[in-house]
Amino acid sequence: MIHLEWYRIFLHAARTGNLTKAAQELYITQPSVSYAIKQMEQALSLKLFHRLSKGVELTEEGKALLAYVEQSFALLDAGERKMSQLKDLTGGELRIGASDSLFKHFLFPYLDKYHKQYPEVRIRLSHGKTSEITQRVKEGTVDFGLIHLPIAEDPLLTIQAIMTLQDCFVGGEAYRDKAVLPLTAHDLGQFPLLLLSAGSSTRRFAEHWFSQQNVTIQADIELGSIDLLIEFAKLGLGVAFVSKSYVTQELADGLLYELKPTVAIPTRYIGIAARRDTTPSLAAAKFHEMLMADMPALVT
Repeated sequence: MIHLEWYRIFLHAARTGNLTKAAQELYITQPSVSYAIKQMEQALSLKLFHRLSKGVELTEEGKALLAYVEQSFALLDAGERKMSQLKDLTGGELRIGASDSLFKHFLFPYLDKYHKQYPEVRIRLSHGKTSEITQRVKEGTVDFGLIHLPIAEDPLLTIQAIMTLQDCFVGGEAYRDKAVLPLTAHDLGQFPLLLLSAGSSTRRFAEHWFSQQNVTIQADIELGSIDLLIEFAKLGLGVAFVSKSYVTQELADGLLYELKPTVAIPTRYIGIAARRDTTPSLAAAKFHEMLMADMPALVT
């Protein structure tokens, strides 16, 4: 077995052509250099150097080996530089999964701040439903995901709630008079409903709320974008089920009106999902740290 350090000694001896100079560069003794080269030659059953009166000279076999040794140490040096970049966040990747609405209404300012602070870190974003994002987290294709809670417990994931989310029903000018008095679930179910696509956590949550009051619903307009639901609600095409924090400005400007139910809609949470058995990259850990600095402590 040839030790890595012997290859380093061989490299310096080949470059200097002198065992004493190689020893000086490596801060070791000349006999240590001679011993390492002798051991290499015995292990390879090849002569690597011609011993001359004023130093050493590579044999043809030594020249062939030198080319590989130089490449190997160049790769190791590149690896060390890469590690330094990752440590200093002058390289690497940040991979996050979330829904489009969470990217726009929640993550956008944090991503902007992170990019300005660490411009050399490549940011990769992938959108999807909560079920899709948690699967990507488990597969390791994203560092962590921002998801709507609750979700079923999974032994592969750690889930941390970071903020509350209050859903509401909103409609445009055509529903202004309906915003005066509380409405039953049955009343709300009679309106044209604008809902996120089937299978999304928000859609399932809305359907569960109605079913608890013995009301079965169907979507008149089914979309994959909260922003589009809001726009259609503003046009008066129906009542949208959305997070209240996403329509704060529209409610303040009188473009939308909140229809309040007689049975309160439970509070939900936004959470971070990460793999339990892995350590996040330094780039991901720094973003998580930035995110949590602004989040109040929550208990699910």
